[in-house]
Amino acid sequence: MNDPLANREIWVVWGGVFRDTSFTELETGTEELHGPFHSMADAEKVWLERMRRMVDIASHRLFVLRAVPASGSAT
Repeated sequence: MNDPLANREIWVVWGGVFRDTSFTELETGTEELHGPFHSMADAEKVWLERMRRMVDIASHRLFVLRAVPASGSAT
């Protein structure tokens, strides 16, 4: 059976307010997840809009992440 997600990718924006500027652990309840988006450009628009709103919080970070289907995934 052909995988309908083969050769496709999606983009998400993920992050939040981290406990400190080492950016390794999120504060409880601050996690953000936006998407999925069909293009990096669409994800970056949301990233930029959210980062502009939170510019005064030094420990707030969001990341644009690319997701692709795992090869050999079970059907």
